[in-house]
Amino acid sequence: MKIAFHGAARTVTGSKHLITLKNGKKILLDCGMFQGMGRETDAMNIDFGFDAAEVTYMVLSHAHIDHSGLIPLLVKRGFKGTIYCTPATFDLAEILLLDSAKIQEDDTKFSNKKRAKEGLPPLESLYTIDDAKRSIGRFKKVNYRTWFRVDDDIEIYFTDAGHIIGSAAVHLRITENGKTTQVSFSGDIGRYNDAILRSPEVFPQADYILLESTYGSTLHAEAEPSDDRLIQYIHNTCKVKKGKLIIPAFSVGRTQELLYALNRAQLEGKLPHVDIFVDSPLSMEATDVVRSHPEVFNRTVSKMLEIDDDPFNFPGLHYVKTVDESKMLNFRKEPCVIISASGMAEAGRVKHHIANNINDSRNTILLVGYCEPQSLGGRLMRGAKEVSIYGTRYEVEAEVGVIRSMSAHGDYEDLSQWLSCQDPGEIKKLFLVHGEYEVQTIFRDWLLKKGFQDIIIPERHSEVGLG
Repeated sequence: MKIAFHGAARTVTGSKHLITLKNGKKILLDCGMFQGMGRETDAMNIDFGFDAAEVTYMVLSHAHIDHSGLIPLLVKRGFKGTIYCTPATFDLAEILLLDSAKIQEDDTKFSNKKRAKEGLPPLESLYTIDDAKRSIGRFKKVNYRTWFRVDDDIEIYFTDAGHIIGSAAVHLRITENGKTTQVSFSGDIGRYNDAILRSPEVFPQADYILLESTYGSTLHAEAEPSDDRLIQYIHNTCKVKKGKLIIPAFSVGRTQELLYALNRAQLEGKLPHVDIFVDSPLSMEATDVVRSHPEVFNRTVSKMLEIDDDPFNFPGLHYVKTVDESKMLNFRKEPCVIISASGMAEAGRVKHHIANNINDSRNTILLVGYCEPQSLGGRLMRGAKEVSIYGTRYEVEAEVGVIRSMSAHGDYEDLSQWLSCQDPGEIKKLFLVHGEYEVQTIFRDWLLKKGFQDIIIPERHSEVGLG
Protein backbone atom coordinates (compact mmCIF):
# COMPACT_ATOMS: atom_id res chain seq x y z
CA MET A 1 0.00 0.00 0.00
CA LYS A 2 1.19 3.50 -0.79
CA ILE A 3 -0.06 7.08 -0.54
CA ALA A 4 0.53 10.03 -2.86
CA PHE A 5 0.02 13.68 -1.93
CA HIS A 6 -1.43 15.65 -4.84
CA GLY A 7 -2.63 18.77 -3.00
CA ALA A 8 -2.36 20.61 0.31
CA ALA A 9 1.27 19.48 0.32
CA ARG A 10 3.48 22.24 1.72
CA THR A 11 0.56 24.58 1.03
CA VAL A 12 -2.88 25.01 2.55
CA THR A 13 -5.38 24.53 -0.27
CA GLY A 14 -6.11 21.84 -2.88
CA SER A 15 -6.47 18.88 -0.49
CA LYS A 16 -5.99 15.59 -2.43
CA HIS A 17 -4.39 12.41 -1.06
CA LEU A 18 -4.50 9.13 -2.98
CA ILE A 19 -4.10 5.73 -1.30
CA THR A 20 -3.32 2.80 -3.62
CA LEU A 21 -3.78 -0.75 -2.36
CA LYS A 22 -1.68 -3.69 -3.51
CA ASN A 23 -4.69 -5.04 -5.42
CA GLY A 24 -4.93 -1.80 -7.40
CA LYS A 25 -7.88 -0.19 -5.63
CA LYS A 26 -7.47 3.56 -5.18
CA ILE A 27 -9.03 5.67 -2.42
CA LEU A 28 -8.98 9.45 -2.85
CA LEU A 29 -9.17 11.52 0.34
CA ASP A 30 -10.72 14.88 -0.65
CA CYS A 31 -10.59 16.50 -4.07
CA GLY A 32 -10.11 20.16 -3.27
CA MET A 33 -9.49 23.25 -5.35
CA PHE A 34 -6.33 25.31 -5.07
CA GLN A 35 -7.15 28.88 -4.10
CA GLY A 36 -5.19 32.11 -3.81
CA MET A 37 -2.01 30.73 -5.45
CA GLY A 38 -1.58 33.63 -7.86
CA ARG A 39 -0.98 32.92 -11.53
CA GLU A 40 -0.21 29.26 -10.81
CA THR A 41 -3.72 28.57 -9.46
CA ASP A 42 -5.42 27.58 -12.73
CA ALA A 43 -2.59 25.29 -13.84
CA MET A 44 -2.51 23.57 -10.46
CA ASN A 45 -6.25 22.90 -10.58
CA ILE A 46 -6.00 21.34 -14.03
CA ASP A 47 -3.17 19.00 -13.04
CA PHE A 48 -4.49 16.25 -10.75
CA GLY A 49 -1.30 14.19 -10.93
CA PHE A 50 -3.35 10.99 -11.32
CA ASP A 51 -5.96 9.45 -13.63
CA ALA A 52 -9.44 10.24 -12.30
CA ALA A 53 -10.90 7.22 -14.07
CA GLU A 54 -8.64 4.90 -12.04
CA VAL A 55 -9.95 6.10 -8.64
CA THR A 56 -12.16 3.45 -7.04
CA TYR A 57 -13.66 5.41 -4.13
CA MET A 58 -13.52 8.93 -2.78
CA VAL A 59 -13.98 10.11 0.82
CA LEU A 60 -14.77 13.77 1.55
CA SER A 61 -13.78 15.16 4.97
CA HIS A 62 -15.89 18.33 4.69
CA ALA A 63 -17.52 20.67 2.20
CA HIS A 64 -15.11 23.63 2.02
CA ILE A 65 -14.09 24.24 -1.59
CA ASP A 66 -10.39 23.68 -0.92
CA HIS A 67 -11.43 20.10 0.00
CA SER A 68 -14.37 19.51 -2.35
CA GLY A 69 -14.12 22.01 -5.21
CA LEU A 70 -12.65 19.73 -7.89
CA ILE A 71 -15.09 16.84 -7.41
CA PRO A 72 -17.08 17.86 -10.54
CA LEU A 73 -13.84 17.83 -12.56
CA LEU A 74 -13.00 14.40 -11.12
CA VAL A 75 -16.34 13.09 -12.40
CA LYS A 76 -15.95 14.93 -15.71
CA ARG A 77 -12.63 13.13 -16.20
CA GLY A 78 -14.06 9.68 -15.68
CA PHE A 79 -14.46 8.91 -11.96
CA LYS A 80 -17.38 6.50 -11.61
CA GLY A 81 -17.12 5.48 -7.96
CA THR A 82 -18.97 6.49 -4.80
CA ILE A 83 -18.14 9.58 -2.71
CA TYR A 84 -18.59 9.02 1.04
CA CYS A 85 -19.28 11.86 3.49
CA THR A 86 -21.46 12.80 6.48
CA PRO A 87 -25.10 13.91 5.95
CA ALA A 88 -24.40 17.58 6.76
CA THR A 89 -21.37 17.60 4.46
CA PHE A 90 -23.57 16.33 1.63
CA ASP A 91 -26.11 19.13 2.19
CA LEU A 92 -23.39 21.78 2.15
CA ALA A 93 -21.42 20.25 -0.72
CA GLU A 94 -24.52 20.26 -2.91
CA ILE A 95 -24.97 24.04 -2.72
CA LEU A 96 -21.23 24.82 -2.74
CA LEU A 97 -20.46 22.73 -5.82
CA LEU A 98 -23.38 24.15 -7.78
CA ASP A 99 -22.28 27.66 -6.82
CA SER A 100 -18.68 26.89 -7.78
CA ALA A 101 -19.83 25.52 -11.15
CA LYS A 102 -21.75 28.72 -11.87
CA ILE A 103 -18.62 30.73 -11.04
CA GLN A 104 -16.58 28.55 -13.43
CA GLU A 105 -19.10 29.10 -16.23
CA ASP A 106 -19.44 32.86 -15.61
CA ASP A 107 -15.67 33.39 -15.40
CA THR A 108 -15.15 31.47 -18.63
CA LYS A 109 -17.82 33.51 -20.45
CA PHE A 110 -16.16 36.72 -19.27
CA SER A 111 -12.70 35.53 -20.35
CA ASN A 112 -13.94 34.34 -23.72
CA LYS A 113 -15.46 37.75 -24.52
CA LYS A 114 -12.03 39.30 -24.04
CA ARG A 115 -10.34 36.50 -26.00
CA ALA A 116 -12.76 36.92 -28.91
CA LYS A 117 -11.84 40.60 -29.19
CA GLU A 118 -8.18 39.59 -29.28
CA GLY A 119 -8.81 36.93 -31.92
CA LEU A 120 -8.01 34.08 -29.54
CA PRO A 121 -9.88 30.74 -29.40
CA PRO A 122 -12.41 30.22 -26.58
CA LEU A 123 -11.53 28.41 -23.35
CA GLU A 124 -13.51 25.56 -21.80
CA SER A 125 -14.88 25.87 -18.26
CA LEU A 126 -13.06 23.86 -15.62
CA TYR A 127 -16.45 22.23 -15.14
CA THR A 128 -20.12 23.07 -15.64
CA ILE A 129 -23.33 23.02 -13.62
CA ASP A 130 -24.20 19.73 -15.33
CA ASP A 131 -20.86 18.27 -14.21
CA ALA A 132 -21.62 19.38 -10.64
CA LYS A 133 -25.08 17.80 -10.76
CA ARG A 134 -23.61 14.52 -12.01
CA SER A 135 -21.05 14.54 -9.20
CA ILE A 136 -23.73 15.14 -6.55
CA GLY A 137 -25.41 11.95 -7.73
CA ARG A 138 -22.33 9.95 -6.71
CA PHE A 139 -22.48 10.86 -3.00
CA LYS A 140 -23.40 8.43 -0.22
CA LYS A 141 -24.09 9.65 3.32
CA VAL A 142 -22.44 7.88 6.27
CA ASN A 143 -23.14 8.80 9.91
CA TYR A 144 -20.53 9.63 12.53
CA ARG A 145 -19.16 6.96 14.88
CA THR A 146 -20.20 3.91 12.86
CA TRP A 147 -17.82 1.63 10.98
CA PHE A 148 -19.18 1.42 7.43
CA ARG A 149 -18.02 -1.43 5.20
CA VAL A 150 -17.27 -0.23 1.68
CA ASP A 151 -16.16 -3.65 0.43
CA ASP A 152 -14.28 -6.71 1.69
CA ASP A 153 -11.04 -4.73 2.06
CA ILE A 154 -12.12 -1.27 3.21
CA GLU A 155 -14.10 0.21 6.13
CA ILE A 156 -14.77 3.89 6.88
CA TYR A 157 -15.34 5.56 10.27
CA PHE A 158 -16.09 9.28 10.72
CA THR A 159 -15.45 11.26 13.92
CA ASP A 160 -16.54 14.87 14.38
CA ALA A 161 -13.67 17.23 13.56
CA GLY A 162 -15.41 20.33 14.98
CA HIS A 163 -14.34 22.52 12.02
CA ILE A 164 -17.64 23.26 10.24
CA ILE A 165 -20.95 21.40 10.34
CA GLY A 166 -20.49 17.89 9.00
CA SER A 167 -16.70 18.08 9.12
CA ALA A 168 -15.11 14.73 9.84
CA ALA A 169 -11.80 13.14 10.56
CA VAL A 170 -11.66 10.11 8.27
CA HIS A 171 -10.49 6.72 9.51
CA LEU A 172 -9.92 3.83 7.12
CA ARG A 173 -9.43 0.18 8.08
CA ILE A 174 -7.73 -1.46 5.12
CA THR A 175 -7.14 -5.21 5.00
CA GLU A 176 -4.44 -6.64 2.75
CA ASN A 177 -3.26 -10.26 2.86
CA GLY A 178 -5.02 -10.80 6.16
CA LYS A 179 -3.38 -7.76 7.82
CA THR A 180 -5.52 -4.73 8.81
CA THR A 181 -4.05 -1.21 8.82
CA GLN A 182 -5.73 1.97 10.05
CA VAL A 183 -5.04 5.22 8.21
CA SER A 184 -6.49 8.34 9.84
CA PHE A 185 -6.89 11.67 8.04
CA SER A 186 -7.67 14.68 10.20
CA GLY A 187 -9.42 16.73 7.52
CA ASP A 188 -9.44 20.17 9.15
CA ILE A 189 -9.46 20.14 12.96
CA GLY A 190 -11.58 22.77 14.68
CA ARG A 191 -11.27 24.50 18.01
CA TYR A 192 -11.96 22.92 21.35
CA ASN A 193 -14.74 24.85 23.08
CA ASP A 194 -15.92 26.32 19.77
CA ALA A 195 -18.74 28.87 20.04
CA ILE A 196 -21.17 26.76 17.99
CA LEU A 197 -19.85 23.25 17.31
CA ARG A 198 -18.92 20.28 19.42
CA SER A 199 -15.24 19.71 20.14
CA PRO A 200 -13.20 17.33 17.97
CA GLU A 201 -13.68 13.70 19.02
CA VAL A 202 -11.24 11.00 20.04
CA PHE A 203 -10.56 8.22 17.54
CA PRO A 204 -9.25 4.63 17.50
CA GLN A 205 -5.51 3.97 17.49
CA ALA A 206 -4.06 4.53 14.03
CA ASP A 207 -1.02 3.16 12.25
CA TYR A 208 -0.62 6.15 9.93
CA ILE A 209 -1.95 9.69 10.36
CA LEU A 210 -2.37 12.56 7.91
CA LEU A 211 -2.60 15.72 10.02
CA GLU A 212 -3.49 19.23 8.92
CA SER A 213 -1.08 21.91 10.15
CA THR A 214 -2.55 25.26 9.09
CA TYR A 215 -1.80 26.86 12.47
CA GLY A 216 0.90 24.43 13.58
CA SER A 217 3.08 27.26 14.90
CA THR A 218 0.33 29.47 16.33
CA LEU A 219 -1.60 29.88 19.56
CA HIS A 220 -4.97 31.60 19.09
CA ALA A 221 -5.27 32.69 22.72
CA GLU A 222 -5.62 36.44 23.07
CA ALA A 223 -5.97 38.71 26.05
CA GLU A 224 -9.41 39.82 24.88
CA PRO A 225 -12.22 37.52 23.65
CA SER A 226 -12.82 37.66 19.89
CA ASP A 227 -16.51 38.56 20.36
CA ASP A 228 -15.55 41.66 22.36
CA ARG A 229 -13.00 42.68 19.73
CA LEU A 230 -15.62 42.29 16.99
CA ILE A 231 -17.98 44.64 18.85
CA GLN A 232 -15.13 47.11 19.36
CA TYR A 233 -14.43 47.19 15.62
CA ILE A 234 -18.12 47.86 14.93
CA HIS A 235 -18.21 50.64 17.52
CA ASN A 236 -14.95 52.31 16.43
CA THR A 237 -15.68 52.11 12.70
CA CYS A 238 -19.40 52.74 12.56
CA LYS A 239 -19.99 54.95 15.60
CA VAL A 240 -16.69 56.79 16.07
CA LYS A 241 -15.35 57.08 12.50
CA LYS A 242 -18.81 56.95 10.85
CA GLY A 243 -17.45 54.49 8.28
CA LYS A 244 -18.16 51.04 6.91
CA LEU A 245 -16.82 47.81 8.34
CA ILE A 246 -16.11 45.26 5.59
CA ILE A 247 -15.68 41.67 6.79
CA PRO A 248 -14.58 39.05 4.23
CA ALA A 249 -16.01 35.76 5.48
CA PHE A 250 -16.36 32.27 4.08
CA SER A 251 -19.99 31.43 3.36
CA VAL A 252 -19.72 28.21 5.36
CA GLY A 253 -18.53 28.40 8.94
CA ARG A 254 -17.20 31.90 9.43
CA THR A 255 -20.37 33.75 8.41
CA GLN A 256 -22.48 31.67 10.80
CA GLU A 257 -19.98 32.20 13.62
CA LEU A 258 -20.13 35.96 13.05
CA LEU A 259 -23.94 35.95 13.02
CA TYR A 260 -24.06 33.89 16.19
CA ALA A 261 -21.63 36.25 17.95
CA LEU A 262 -23.62 39.31 16.84
CA ASN A 263 -26.91 37.72 17.90
CA ARG A 264 -25.49 36.96 21.32
CA ALA A 265 -24.15 40.52 21.64
CA GLN A 266 -27.59 41.85 20.71
CA LEU A 267 -29.26 39.70 23.38
CA GLU A 268 -26.74 41.02 25.93
CA GLY A 269 -27.30 44.65 24.87
CA LYS A 270 -23.72 45.06 23.58
CA LEU A 271 -24.37 45.38 19.85
CA PRO A 272 -24.34 48.99 18.58
CA HIS A 273 -27.43 50.07 16.63
CA VAL A 274 -26.17 49.75 13.06
CA ASP A 275 -27.37 48.00 9.92
CA ILE A 276 -25.58 44.73 9.22
CA PHE A 277 -25.69 43.29 5.70
CA VAL A 278 -24.83 39.74 4.67
CA ASP A 279 -24.04 40.16 0.98
CA SER A 280 -23.74 36.58 -0.22
CA PRO A 281 -26.61 34.46 -1.54
CA LEU A 282 -24.51 31.38 -0.85
CA SER A 283 -24.17 32.43 2.80
CA MET A 284 -27.96 32.57 3.04
CA GLU A 285 -28.26 29.01 1.73
CA ALA A 286 -25.43 27.78 3.94
CA THR A 287 -27.00 29.35 7.03
CA ASP A 288 -30.26 27.56 6.22
CA VAL A 289 -28.33 24.27 6.03
CA VAL A 290 -26.69 24.98 9.39
CA ARG A 291 -30.11 25.66 10.94
CA SER A 292 -31.33 22.29 9.60
CA HIS A 293 -28.63 20.35 11.49
CA PRO A 294 -29.07 21.22 15.19
CA GLU A 295 -27.53 17.83 16.06
CA VAL A 296 -24.06 19.30 15.40
CA PHE A 297 -24.46 22.17 17.90
CA ASN A 298 -22.71 22.14 21.25
CA ARG A 299 -24.55 22.34 24.57
CA THR A 300 -24.36 26.13 24.77
CA VAL A 301 -26.12 26.64 21.43
CA SER A 302 -28.60 23.87 22.17
CA LYS A 303 -29.48 25.64 25.41
CA MET A 304 -29.80 29.00 23.63
CA LEU A 305 -32.32 27.42 21.27
CA GLU A 306 -34.63 27.05 24.28
CA ILE A 307 -34.99 30.85 24.43
CA ASP A 308 -34.07 31.91 20.89
CA ASP A 309 -35.37 29.80 18.02
CA ASP A 310 -32.90 31.33 15.55
CA PRO A 311 -29.39 32.03 16.91
CA PHE A 312 -28.30 33.42 13.53
CA ASN A 313 -30.85 36.23 13.25
CA PHE A 314 -31.38 39.53 15.09
CA PRO A 315 -32.83 43.05 14.57
CA GLY A 316 -30.84 45.11 12.08
CA LEU A 317 -29.65 42.10 10.05
CA HIS A 318 -30.34 42.27 6.30
CA TYR A 319 -29.62 39.67 3.61
CA VAL A 320 -28.62 41.06 0.21
CA LYS A 321 -29.97 38.87 -2.60
CA THR A 322 -29.50 40.56 -5.95
CA VAL A 323 -26.49 42.09 -7.69
CA ASP A 324 -28.32 45.42 -7.88
CA GLU A 325 -28.92 45.41 -4.13
CA SER A 326 -25.24 44.67 -3.61
CA LYS A 327 -24.21 47.57 -5.85
CA MET A 328 -26.51 49.94 -3.93
CA LEU A 329 -24.37 49.40 -0.82
CA ASN A 330 -21.58 51.25 -2.63
CA PHE A 331 -23.74 54.40 -2.68
CA ARG A 332 -24.83 54.10 0.94
CA LYS A 333 -23.56 57.03 3.03
CA GLU A 334 -24.61 55.76 6.46
CA PRO A 335 -22.25 53.59 8.53
CA CYS A 336 -22.87 49.85 8.28
CA VAL A 337 -21.30 46.41 8.51
CA ILE A 338 -20.96 44.31 5.34
CA ILE A 339 -20.20 40.59 5.70
CA SER A 340 -19.45 39.07 2.31
CA ALA A 341 -17.61 36.15 0.69
CA SER A 342 -14.96 35.09 0.06
CA GLY A 343 -12.98 34.82 3.26
CA MET A 344 -9.62 35.40 1.56
CA ALA A 345 -11.11 38.38 -0.34
CA GLU A 346 -9.90 36.65 -3.50
CA ALA A 347 -13.25 36.44 -5.29
CA GLY A 348 -16.94 37.22 -4.93
CA ARG A 349 -18.83 40.36 -3.98
CA VAL A 350 -16.51 41.28 -1.10
CA LYS A 351 -13.78 42.15 -3.60
CA HIS A 352 -15.99 44.90 -5.03
CA HIS A 353 -16.79 46.20 -1.54
CA ILE A 354 -13.10 46.37 -0.69
CA ALA A 355 -12.34 48.18 -3.97
CA ASN A 356 -15.07 50.74 -3.23
CA ASN A 357 -14.04 51.38 0.38
CA ILE A 358 -10.29 50.85 0.63
CA ASN A 359 -9.41 54.47 -0.17
CA ASP A 360 -11.33 55.94 2.78
CA SER A 361 -9.65 56.04 6.21
CA ARG A 362 -13.05 56.02 7.94
CA ASN A 363 -13.57 52.44 6.80
CA THR A 364 -12.16 49.20 8.17
CA ILE A 365 -11.44 45.87 6.48
CA LEU A 366 -11.57 43.18 9.15
CA LEU A 367 -9.97 39.80 8.39
CA VAL A 368 -11.26 36.99 10.59
CA GLY A 369 -9.86 33.78 9.08
CA TYR A 370 -6.91 32.19 7.34
CA CYS A 371 -5.74 33.87 4.13
CA GLU A 372 -3.27 32.40 1.61
CA PRO A 373 -0.25 34.76 1.58
CA GLN A 374 -0.71 35.58 -2.14
CA SER A 375 -4.45 36.28 -1.82
CA LEU A 376 -5.83 39.81 -1.49
CA GLY A 377 -6.69 39.10 2.15
CA GLY A 378 -3.18 37.77 2.76
CA ARG A 379 -1.56 40.87 1.28
CA LEU A 380 -3.77 43.15 3.37
CA MET A 381 -3.03 41.07 6.46
CA ARG A 382 0.70 41.54 5.89
CA GLY A 383 0.29 45.32 5.78
CA ALA A 384 0.43 46.07 2.04
CA LYS A 385 0.23 49.80 1.34
CA GLU A 386 -1.06 49.28 -2.19
CA VAL A 387 -2.99 46.39 -3.77
CA SER A 388 -4.33 45.48 -7.20
CA ILE A 389 -8.04 44.63 -7.49
CA TYR A 390 -9.37 43.66 -10.93
CA GLY A 391 -6.30 45.20 -12.53
CA THR A 392 -6.62 48.59 -10.79
CA ARG A 393 -4.12 49.75 -8.16
CA TYR A 394 -5.53 51.05 -4.87
CA GLU A 395 -3.75 52.73 -2.00
CA VAL A 396 -4.74 51.17 1.31
CA GLU A 397 -6.15 54.08 3.29
CA ALA A 398 -8.75 52.06 5.23
CA GLU A 399 -7.81 50.50 8.54
CA VAL A 400 -7.02 46.79 8.28
CA GLY A 401 -7.90 44.70 11.33
CA VAL A 402 -7.28 41.05 12.13
CA ILE A 403 -8.97 38.75 14.65
CA ARG A 404 -6.98 35.52 14.37
CA SER A 405 -8.77 33.86 17.28
CA MET A 406 -11.95 33.53 15.18
CA SER A 407 -10.32 30.94 12.93
CA ALA A 408 -12.12 27.60 12.60
CA HIS A 409 -8.72 25.87 12.42
CA GLY A 410 -7.22 24.62 15.65
CA ASP A 411 -3.85 25.96 16.80
CA TYR A 412 -0.95 23.70 17.75
CA GLU A 413 -2.41 23.00 21.18
CA ASP A 414 -5.77 21.99 19.62
CA LEU A 415 -3.96 19.76 17.13
CA SER A 416 -1.89 18.24 19.93
CA GLN A 417 -5.04 17.61 21.97
CA TRP A 418 -6.60 15.83 18.97
CA LEU A 419 -3.54 13.57 18.85
CA SER A 420 -3.54 12.95 22.61
CA CYS A 421 -5.76 9.86 22.30
CA GLN A 422 -3.00 8.15 20.32
CA ASP A 423 0.06 6.21 21.49
CA PRO A 424 2.94 7.90 19.61
CA GLY A 425 4.93 4.68 19.74
CA GLU A 426 2.25 2.91 17.68
CA ILE A 427 2.27 5.51 14.89
CA LYS A 428 4.50 4.28 12.06
CA LYS A 429 4.40 7.52 10.08
CA LEU A 430 2.76 10.90 10.64
CA PHE A 431 2.33 13.12 7.58
CA LEU A 432 1.88 16.88 7.94
CA VAL A 433 -0.42 18.28 5.23
CA HIS A 434 -2.53 21.41 4.67
CA GLY A 435 0.03 23.92 5.89
CA GLU A 436 2.79 26.27 4.82
CA TYR A 437 6.21 24.59 4.86
CA GLU A 438 7.82 27.00 7.34
CA VAL A 439 4.94 26.44 9.77
CA GLN A 440 5.13 22.67 9.27
CA THR A 441 8.82 22.49 10.14
CA ILE A 442 8.14 24.28 13.44
CA PHE A 443 5.18 22.00 14.16
CA ARG A 444 7.25 18.91 13.34
CA ASP A 445 9.80 19.89 16.02
CA TRP A 446 6.92 20.34 18.49
CA LEU A 447 5.53 16.87 17.69
CA LEU A 448 8.94 15.24 17.98
CA LYS A 449 9.08 16.51 21.56
CA LYS A 450 5.66 14.89 22.09
CA GLY A 451 7.11 11.49 21.23
CA PHE A 452 6.09 11.11 17.58
CA GLN A 453 9.05 9.82 15.61
CA ASP A 454 8.71 9.45 11.84
CA ILE A 455 7.17 12.78 10.77
CA ILE A 456 7.10 13.53 7.05
CA ILE A 457 6.27 16.81 5.29
CA PRO A 458 5.43 15.55 1.79
CA GLU A 459 5.93 17.53 -1.40
CA ARG A 460 3.20 17.77 -4.03
CA HIS A 461 2.90 14.60 -6.14
CA SER A 462 5.32 12.72 -3.86
CA GLU A 463 4.49 9.08 -2.99
CA VAL A 464 5.33 7.11 0.15
CA GLY A 465 5.01 3.40 0.88
CA LEU A 466 2.94 2.30 3.88
CA GLY A 467 3.94 -0.94 5.53
